[in-house]
Amino acid sequence: MEPGKRVVVTGATGNVGTSVVAALADDPRIGSVRGLARRLPDWSPPKTEWVSADLRRDTDIAGHVEGADAVVHLAWAFQPTHDPTATWRTNVLGSLRVFRAVVDAGVPVLVHASSVGTYSPGPKDRAVDESWPTHGWPEAAYCREKAYLERVLDAFELRHPDVRVVRMRPAFLFKEESASEQRRIFGGRFLPGPLIRPGFVPAVPDFPGLRFQALHTDDAADAYRLAVLSDVRGAFNLAADPPIGARELAGLLDARVVRMPRPAARAALAAGWGLRLVPASPQLFDAVLRLPLLDAGRARAELGWQPRRSSLEAMEEMLRGMRSGAGMETPPMAGRKAS
Repeated sequence: MEPGKRVVVTGATGNVGTSVVAALADDPRIGSVRGLARRLPDWSPPKTEWVSADLRRDTDIAGHVEGADAVVHLAWAFQPTHDPTATWRTNVLGSLRVFRAVVDAGVPVLVHASSVGTYSPGPKDRAVDESWPTHGWPEAAYCREKAYLERVLDAFELRHPDVRVVRMRPAFLFKEESASEQRRIFGGRFLPGPLIRPGFVPAVPDFPGLRFQALHTDDAADAYRLAVLSDVRGAFNLAADPPIGARELAGLLDARVVRMPRPAARAALAAGWGLRLVPASPQLFDAVLRLPLLDAGRARAELGWQPRRSSLEAMEEMLRGMRSGAGMETPPMAGRKAS
Protein backbone atom coordinates (compact mmCIF):
# COMPACT_ATOMS: atom_id res chain seq x y z
CA MET A 1 0.00 0.00 0.00
CA GLU A 2 1.27 3.48 -0.84
CA PRO A 3 2.57 5.28 2.27
CA GLY A 4 0.52 8.16 3.58
CA LYS A 5 1.40 11.74 2.77
CA ARG A 6 3.74 13.67 5.03
CA VAL A 7 2.46 17.15 5.84
CA VAL A 8 4.15 20.03 7.67
CA VAL A 9 1.92 22.65 9.29
CA THR A 10 3.29 26.02 10.42
CA GLY A 11 1.41 27.87 13.14
CA ALA A 12 0.08 24.49 14.20
CA THR A 13 -1.01 25.42 17.73
CA GLY A 14 -3.43 28.29 17.03
CA ASN A 15 -7.11 28.50 16.15
CA VAL A 16 -6.75 27.21 12.59
CA GLY A 17 -3.63 25.13 13.19
CA THR A 18 -5.17 22.90 15.84
CA SER A 19 -8.15 22.14 13.62
CA VAL A 20 -5.98 21.50 10.55
CA VAL A 21 -3.65 19.18 12.47
CA ALA A 22 -6.63 17.25 13.86
CA ALA A 23 -8.27 16.96 10.42
CA LEU A 24 -5.07 15.73 8.81
CA ALA A 25 -4.28 13.28 11.61
CA ASP A 26 -7.75 11.79 11.31
CA ASP A 27 -7.40 11.07 7.57
CA PRO A 28 -5.99 7.60 6.75
CA ARG A 29 -4.35 9.01 3.61
CA ILE A 30 -2.10 11.17 5.77
CA GLY A 31 0.89 9.25 7.12
CA SER A 32 2.38 11.90 9.41
CA VAL A 33 1.98 15.50 10.49
CA ARG A 34 4.81 17.72 11.68
CA GLY A 35 3.62 20.77 13.58
CA LEU A 36 5.89 23.81 13.73
CA ALA A 37 5.30 26.28 16.56
CA ARG A 38 7.31 28.71 18.66
CA ARG A 39 6.13 27.08 21.89
CA LEU A 40 5.54 23.34 22.04
CA PRO A 41 2.12 22.20 23.30
CA ASP A 42 1.01 19.49 25.71
CA TRP A 43 -1.58 18.41 23.13
CA SER A 44 -0.64 15.13 21.40
CA PRO A 45 -2.88 14.16 18.47
CA PRO A 46 -2.12 10.90 16.62
CA LYS A 47 0.52 10.74 13.87
CA THR A 48 1.84 14.15 14.91
CA GLU A 49 5.29 15.32 16.00
CA TRP A 50 6.13 18.81 17.21
CA VAL A 51 9.12 20.95 16.30
CA SER A 52 9.97 24.27 17.92
CA ALA A 53 10.56 26.87 15.20
CA ASP A 54 10.44 30.66 15.11
CA LEU A 55 9.85 31.79 11.54
CA ARG A 56 11.22 35.25 12.34
CA ARG A 57 14.73 34.00 12.90
CA ASP A 58 14.96 30.23 12.30
CA THR A 59 17.68 29.52 9.71
CA ASP A 60 16.75 25.89 9.03
CA ILE A 61 13.14 26.00 7.91
CA ALA A 62 14.10 23.94 4.86
CA GLY A 63 15.36 21.26 7.22
CA HIS A 64 12.03 21.24 9.04
CA VAL A 65 10.04 20.73 5.80
CA GLU A 66 12.46 18.41 3.99
CA GLY A 67 10.79 15.22 2.83
CA ALA A 68 7.28 16.65 3.16
CA ASP A 69 4.64 16.07 0.50
CA ALA A 70 2.93 19.34 1.41
CA VAL A 71 3.42 22.41 3.60
CA VAL A 72 0.35 24.12 5.06
CA HIS A 73 1.43 27.62 6.04
CA LEU A 74 -0.78 29.08 8.78
CA ALA A 75 1.65 30.94 11.07
CA TRP A 76 0.48 34.50 11.69
CA ALA A 77 0.78 37.18 14.39
CA PHE A 78 -2.09 39.63 14.94
CA GLN A 79 -0.27 41.59 17.62
CA PRO A 80 1.30 43.97 18.50
CA THR A 81 -1.13 46.14 16.55
CA HIS A 82 0.74 49.26 17.68
CA ASP A 83 3.94 47.99 16.05
CA PRO A 84 3.29 47.07 12.39
CA THR A 85 7.02 46.57 11.85
CA ALA A 86 6.94 43.65 14.29
CA THR A 87 3.98 41.95 12.59
CA TRP A 88 5.59 42.57 9.18
CA ARG A 89 8.71 40.71 10.32
CA THR A 90 6.67 37.74 11.48
CA ASN A 91 3.94 37.61 8.87
CA VAL A 92 5.64 38.77 5.69
CA LEU A 93 9.33 38.04 6.19
CA GLY A 94 8.49 34.80 8.01
CA SER A 95 6.25 33.73 5.12
CA LEU A 96 9.00 34.51 2.62
CA ARG A 97 11.29 32.17 4.55
CA VAL A 98 8.67 29.42 4.39
CA PHE A 99 8.14 29.90 0.65
CA ARG A 100 11.90 29.75 0.05
CA ALA A 101 12.17 26.63 2.22
CA VAL A 102 9.48 24.90 0.14
CA VAL A 103 11.60 25.46 -2.97
CA ASP A 104 14.93 24.58 -1.33
CA ALA A 105 13.53 21.35 0.13
CA GLY A 106 11.71 20.37 -3.07
CA VAL A 107 8.25 20.25 -1.47
CA PRO A 108 5.66 19.84 -4.27
CA VAL A 109 2.64 21.45 -2.57
CA LEU A 110 2.18 24.73 -0.69
CA VAL A 111 -1.20 25.55 0.89
CA HIS A 112 -1.17 29.14 2.11
CA ALA A 113 -3.59 30.78 4.55
CA SER A 114 -4.77 33.94 2.88
CA SER A 115 -7.97 35.60 4.07
CA VAL A 116 -11.11 37.53 3.26
CA GLY A 117 -8.95 40.41 4.49
CA THR A 118 -6.89 40.29 1.31
CA TYR A 119 -9.84 41.52 -0.77
CA SER A 120 -10.34 45.11 -1.83
CA PRO A 121 -13.52 46.83 -0.59
CA GLY A 122 -16.56 45.16 -2.07
CA PRO A 123 -20.33 44.68 -1.92
CA LYS A 124 -22.38 43.66 1.09
CA ASP A 125 -25.51 42.78 -0.91
CA ARG A 126 -24.00 40.01 -3.07
CA ALA A 127 -21.09 37.58 -2.93
CA VAL A 128 -17.91 37.89 -4.99
CA ASP A 129 -15.76 35.06 -6.34
CA GLU A 130 -11.99 34.63 -6.29
CA SER A 131 -11.49 37.05 -9.20
CA TRP A 132 -12.32 40.07 -7.00
CA PRO A 133 -9.25 42.35 -6.62
CA THR A 134 -6.93 41.48 -3.74
CA HIS A 135 -5.41 44.80 -2.73
CA GLY A 136 -6.74 44.74 0.82
CA TRP A 137 -7.48 47.84 2.89
CA PRO A 138 -4.10 49.59 2.94
CA GLU A 139 -4.46 51.30 6.32
CA ALA A 140 -4.92 47.99 8.18
CA ALA A 141 -1.68 46.06 8.75
CA TYR A 142 -3.46 42.68 8.65
CA CYS A 143 -5.00 43.36 5.23
CA ARG A 144 -1.85 45.01 3.90
CA GLU A 145 0.27 41.99 4.83
CA LYS A 146 -2.19 39.46 3.44
CA ALA A 147 -2.45 41.36 0.16
CA TYR A 148 1.32 41.72 -0.13
CA LEU A 149 1.75 37.96 0.19
CA GLU A 150 -0.77 37.43 -2.60
CA ARG A 151 1.53 39.46 -4.86
CA VAL A 152 4.52 37.44 -3.65
CA LEU A 153 2.71 34.22 -4.53
CA ASP A 154 1.82 35.57 -7.97
CA ALA A 155 5.54 35.83 -8.70
CA PHE A 156 6.31 32.57 -6.87
CA GLU A 157 3.94 30.59 -9.09
CA LEU A 158 5.51 32.02 -12.25
CA ARG A 159 9.01 31.13 -11.10
CA HIS A 160 8.13 27.73 -9.65
CA PRO A 161 5.35 26.17 -11.79
CA ASP A 162 6.34 22.75 -10.43
CA VAL A 163 4.98 23.71 -7.00
CA ARG A 164 1.21 23.35 -6.67
CA VAL A 165 0.12 26.47 -4.78
CA VAL A 166 -3.30 26.77 -3.12
CA ARG A 167 -4.49 29.96 -1.44
CA MET A 168 -7.29 29.67 1.10
CA ARG A 169 -9.37 32.82 1.64
CA PRO A 170 -11.70 32.09 4.55
CA ALA A 171 -14.19 34.34 6.28
CA PHE A 172 -13.88 34.94 10.03
CA LEU A 173 -13.08 31.64 11.76
CA PHE A 174 -14.58 30.67 15.11
CA LYS A 175 -14.79 27.62 17.35
CA GLU A 176 -15.49 27.22 21.04
CA GLU A 177 -11.92 26.30 21.95
CA SER A 178 -10.48 29.42 20.28
CA ALA A 179 -12.65 31.88 22.19
CA SER A 180 -10.12 32.75 24.90
CA GLU A 181 -7.38 33.30 22.33
CA GLN A 182 -9.61 35.50 20.18
CA ARG A 183 -10.79 37.47 23.21
CA ARG A 184 -7.17 38.25 24.08
CA ILE A 185 -6.23 39.11 20.47
CA PHE A 186 -9.17 41.33 19.58
CA GLY A 187 -10.98 42.30 22.78
CA GLY A 188 -8.13 42.51 25.26
CA ARG A 189 -7.93 41.63 28.91
CA PHE A 190 -10.71 44.03 29.88
CA LEU A 191 -13.40 42.31 27.79
CA PRO A 192 -15.55 40.43 30.34
CA GLY A 193 -16.07 37.10 28.61
CA PRO A 194 -18.38 35.59 31.29
CA LEU A 195 -20.78 38.52 30.88
CA ILE A 196 -21.30 38.00 27.14
CA ARG A 197 -24.42 35.92 27.57
CA PRO A 198 -27.99 36.14 26.30
CA GLY A 199 -30.01 38.74 28.12
CA PHE A 200 -27.08 40.49 29.78
CA VAL A 201 -25.92 42.62 26.84
CA PRO A 202 -28.75 45.15 26.43
CA ALA A 203 -28.09 46.29 22.85
CA VAL A 204 -26.04 45.63 19.73
CA PRO A 205 -24.97 48.71 17.77
CA ASP A 206 -25.84 48.79 14.09
CA PHE A 207 -23.96 50.98 11.62
CA PRO A 208 -23.38 50.96 7.86
CA GLY A 209 -21.18 48.11 6.69
CA LEU A 210 -21.74 45.80 9.67
CA ARG A 211 -22.34 42.63 7.66
CA PHE A 212 -19.82 39.82 7.53
CA GLN A 213 -19.46 36.06 7.14
CA ALA A 214 -18.28 33.48 9.65
CA LEU A 215 -17.16 29.88 9.39
CA HIS A 216 -16.48 27.17 11.92
CA THR A 217 -12.74 26.57 12.11
CA ASP A 218 -13.17 22.81 11.80
CA ASP A 219 -15.05 23.32 8.52
CA ALA A 220 -12.22 25.49 7.22
CA ALA A 221 -9.75 22.79 8.30
CA ASP A 222 -11.62 20.25 6.22
CA ALA A 223 -11.06 22.44 3.15
CA TYR A 224 -7.33 22.58 3.93
CA ARG A 225 -7.27 18.78 4.21
CA LEU A 226 -9.02 18.43 0.86
CA ALA A 227 -6.61 20.91 -0.74
CA VAL A 228 -3.64 18.81 0.39
CA LEU A 229 -5.16 15.66 -1.10
CA SER A 230 -6.75 17.08 -4.28
CA ASP A 231 -5.02 18.09 -7.51
CA VAL A 232 -6.16 21.72 -7.38
CA ARG A 233 -4.45 25.09 -7.65
CA GLY A 234 -5.30 28.70 -7.04
CA ALA A 235 -7.57 30.54 -4.62
CA PHE A 236 -10.61 29.24 -2.77
CA ASN A 237 -13.13 31.32 -0.84
CA LEU A 238 -14.45 29.64 2.30
CA ALA A 239 -17.59 30.89 4.03
CA ALA A 240 -20.87 29.66 5.51
CA ASP A 241 -24.35 31.14 5.38
CA PRO A 242 -26.05 33.31 6.43
CA PRO A 243 -24.19 36.63 6.50
CA ILE A 244 -24.19 38.14 10.00
CA GLY A 245 -25.23 41.67 10.84
CA ALA A 246 -26.47 43.51 13.90
CA ARG A 247 -29.85 41.77 13.80
CA GLU A 248 -28.27 38.30 13.84
CA LEU A 249 -25.87 39.26 16.63
CA ALA A 250 -28.75 40.67 18.64
CA GLY A 251 -30.64 37.41 18.19
CA LEU A 252 -27.71 35.42 19.59
CA LEU A 253 -27.46 37.74 22.60
CA ASP A 254 -31.18 38.28 23.14
CA ALA A 255 -30.55 42.02 22.76
CA ARG A 256 -32.08 44.86 20.84
CA VAL A 257 -30.55 46.65 17.87
CA VAL A 258 -29.58 50.31 18.26
CA ARG A 259 -28.60 52.41 15.27
CA MET A 260 -25.26 54.15 15.76
CA PRO A 261 -23.35 56.47 13.44
CA ARG A 262 -20.21 54.78 12.17
CA PRO A 263 -17.95 57.72 13.15
CA ALA A 264 -19.13 57.45 16.77
CA ALA A 265 -18.35 53.73 16.92
CA ARG A 266 -14.95 54.26 15.32
CA ALA A 267 -14.10 57.13 17.67
CA ALA A 268 -14.86 54.97 20.70
CA LEU A 269 -12.68 52.15 19.37
CA ALA A 270 -9.87 54.56 18.44
CA ALA A 271 -9.90 55.98 21.96
CA GLY A 272 -9.67 52.52 23.51
CA TRP A 273 -6.92 51.50 21.09
CA GLY A 274 -4.98 54.70 21.70
CA LEU A 275 -5.10 54.05 25.46
CA ARG A 276 -4.05 50.41 24.81
CA LEU A 277 -7.25 49.15 26.40
CA VAL A 278 -8.37 47.38 23.20
CA PRO A 279 -5.93 45.53 20.89
CA ALA A 280 -8.12 45.72 17.75
CA SER A 281 -7.18 48.83 15.78
CA PRO A 282 -9.63 51.35 14.27
CA GLN A 283 -8.00 50.64 10.90
CA LEU A 284 -9.06 46.99 11.16
CA PHE A 285 -12.57 48.19 12.05
CA ASP A 286 -12.55 50.26 8.84
CA ALA A 287 -11.45 47.22 6.84
CA VAL A 288 -14.12 44.89 8.26
CA LEU A 289 -16.87 47.31 7.29
CA ARG A 290 -15.60 47.29 3.70
CA LEU A 291 -14.93 43.58 3.18
CA PRO A 292 -17.01 41.91 0.49
CA LEU A 293 -19.17 38.84 1.02
CA LEU A 294 -17.61 35.65 -0.37
CA ASP A 295 -18.95 33.16 -2.90
CA ALA A 296 -17.56 29.74 -1.90
CA GLY A 297 -18.87 27.97 -5.01
CA ARG A 298 -15.43 27.01 -6.31
CA ALA A 299 -14.54 25.19 -3.08
CA ARG A 300 -17.80 23.27 -3.25
CA ALA A 301 -17.36 22.36 -6.92
CA GLU A 302 -13.64 21.55 -7.08
CA LEU A 303 -12.85 20.38 -3.54
CA GLY A 304 -16.20 18.77 -2.82
CA TRP A 305 -16.27 20.91 0.32
CA GLN A 306 -19.37 21.73 2.31
CA PRO A 307 -19.50 23.45 5.71
CA ARG A 308 -21.33 21.36 8.29
CA ARG A 309 -22.28 24.31 10.50
CA SER A 310 -23.91 27.62 9.72
CA SER A 311 -22.21 30.93 10.36
CA LEU A 312 -24.58 31.49 13.29
CA GLU A 313 -23.61 28.16 14.85
CA ALA A 314 -19.92 29.08 14.56
CA MET A 315 -20.54 32.47 16.16
CA GLU A 316 -22.68 30.93 18.89
CA GLU A 317 -19.88 28.47 19.72
CA MET A 318 -17.38 31.29 20.04
CA LEU A 319 -19.67 33.26 22.34
CA ARG A 320 -20.22 30.16 24.47
CA GLY A 321 -16.47 29.64 24.67
CA MET A 322 -15.93 33.25 25.76
CA ARG A 323 -18.40 32.81 28.59
CA SER A 324 -16.79 29.59 29.83
CA GLY A 325 -13.16 30.55 29.20
CA ALA A 326 -12.72 27.60 26.83
CA GLY A 327 -9.32 26.70 25.41
CA MET A 328 -6.93 23.91 24.49
CA GLU A 329 -3.60 22.54 25.68
CA THR A 330 -1.51 24.75 23.43
CA PRO A 331 0.06 28.07 24.50
CA PRO A 332 -1.93 30.31 22.10
CA MET A 333 -5.21 28.57 22.93
CA ALA A 334 -4.93 28.46 26.71
CA GLY A 335 -8.28 28.99 28.41
CA ARG A 336 -9.10 31.26 31.30
CA LYS A 337 -7.85 28.93 34.00
CA ALA A 338 -4.54 28.32 32.20
CA SER A 339 -3.99 31.97 31.28
